Amino acid sequence: MSTRFKPKYNIKKGDTVVVIAGDDKDLTKPRTILEVNIEKGKVLVEGVALATKHVKPTAQETKGGIEKKEAFINISNVMLWDAKLKVPTKIKRDRIEGKLVRVSKKSGEVIK
Repeated sequence: MSTRFKPKYNIKKGDTVVVIAGDDKDLTKPRTILEVNIEKGKVLVEGVALATKHVKPTAQETKGGIEKKEAFINISNVMLWDAKLKVPTKIKRDRIEGKLVRVSKKSGEVIK
């Protein structure tokens, strides 16, 4: 995304999300965000979009072979998980005691 301003997303590293689109779609299995790439609008989700990578043996790593590794997926394909209601939820931003916090629209709980 080559825009003038950095986009704002409601998803951060360490959040619990569900995949709502794609091959790994599962609305009942919450997963953890490993990394967020804001510039490209992509996220790395634990156990989703596994890609195989062929690794050659080197002097430091004498064992080569085929590794399974997570690949980035679009940030629009994930949705935050509401732990209280056990459902995916949208987010709104509220000011509580002068701080901007993320609040679940379904349960009203503050997401840390």
